[in-house]
Amino acid sequence: MSFRAELGRRVVERATLHGEFRLRSGAVSNVYFDKYLLESDPALLRDIVEAMAPMVPEEIDVLAGLEMGGIPLVTMLSQCTGLPALFVRKEAKQYGTCNLAEGGEVGGRRLLLVEDIITSGGAVLSATHALREHGALVGPVLCVIDRESGGLEALAEAGLTLYSLFRRSEFEEFSGSS
Repeated sequence: MSFRAELGRRVVERATLHGEFRLRSGAVSNVYFDKYLLESDPALLRDIVEAMAPMVPEEIDVLAGLEMGGIPLVTMLSQCTGLPALFVRKEAKQYGTCNLAEGGEVGGRRLLLVEDIITSGGAVLSATHALREHGALVGPVLCVIDRESGGLEALAEAGLTLYSLFRRSEFEEFSGSS
């Protein structure tokens, strides 16, 4: 079994839940990928990030992880690639620095948005809009799992390319049941 297939199998085993779940998009699914189970397992998180690192385009200035699931990923991805990391809030703080993104300036910088799971792409689109208002040059998006629920198309409409380590449909070949 290839490293990628073995990694996919581990992701399925560790983070796939079955039942009835309401997703952030409002959709209901019988399969849920629990990002916190992925990101709380240090060996699995390290292997995921090491597999994602070669997917980071060369022209990127900074990695930008979306609150909350993108934060552990972007922190470790920064360590693997040597690129600086920013931590993007769902909305700018209303106190202190009032920053939308913590860790540095966004204006004029080419950002790769890092997210855990993409469903409809709504969180990424909201962050992209806000970051662009702050002068960021938002480029591609990198995620662990594309649920294949319209996110790829929605991001493309906004001029964003989605790179995913895994697509939901691939998990069927890794586990035979997801």
